[in-house]
Amino acid sequence: MRQTARRLAVPLALSVLLAVPGSGAYRQYVVAALGDSITRAANTCCGPGDHPAQSWSTGNDGTDGVRSHYERLAALPLPAGLAGHNDAASGATAAGLPAQAARAVARRADYVTILIGANDLCAPSASAMTPAADFAAQVDTALDVLHRGLPKARVLVASIPDLYRLWSVLHTNPQAARVWSARRICPSMLSAAAMESGRREVVARELAYNRILARSCGNYPNCRWDRGSVYRYRFSAGQISTVDYFHPGPGGQAALAELTWDEFHR
Repeated sequence: MRQTARRLAVPLALSVLLAVPGSGAYRQYVVAALGDSITRAANTCCGPGDHPAQSWSTGNDGTDGVRSHYERLAALPLPAGLAGHNDAASGATAAGLPAQAARAVARRADYVTILIGANDLCAPSASAMTPAADFAAQVDTALDVLHRGLPKARVLVASIPDLYRLWSVLHTNPQAARVWSARRICPSMLSAAAMESGRREVVARELAYNRILARSCGNYPNCRWDRGSVYRYRFSAGQISTVDYFHPGPGGQAALAELTWDEFHR
């Protein structure tokens, strides 16, 4: 990873010498994170709720073992420094992504990360998931907002983590099963009442969403897709939060940061 950072240092540092119009002064390089509770680092550590300082994207804790995109960028020689904004929202679906994209435009972001789709899959039942056509329209709209408003920004799109693997890894854990049931967490996949046929519907829809994310990102020259690396990652039980047995714990956030950084800067 240090070699990767060294390779990036010169071109990226040159790319961020952005003058504030009319002032001749450099402005801060701005990172904006869009998406849902995964990027908000919900339930990642320290009890229930959002813990954005531990986010794989814009986290800035420095002591949590998560080397976020923000922290990696902060290690580069940026003339006017770095600003990070976590505009993701817990509970967000793709329907909320265009509004998040508009906030990134308002912030004049230079570097945007997107991870969205888990809540579109985690419906009360498989039949209630967001239709693929709607998901595509919402993602397309958001990326178009970014392209029009931030034509020079680097946009980084991650695939959705494998929900079936989450069920496979933890469904025999009695505590996880109790928490999923009591809190009605992702019933389309994790409910004890869900049938295998329903879970396979979720798998098929997730694959469709990831194809949509890849195709939509591919329409824009400044957008980089993770080539499905997050979806393919075989995370372990120890990388999942013990608050809800659903969101990434610190180890999961660290893995997300590593995977996406490597893919986005290959």
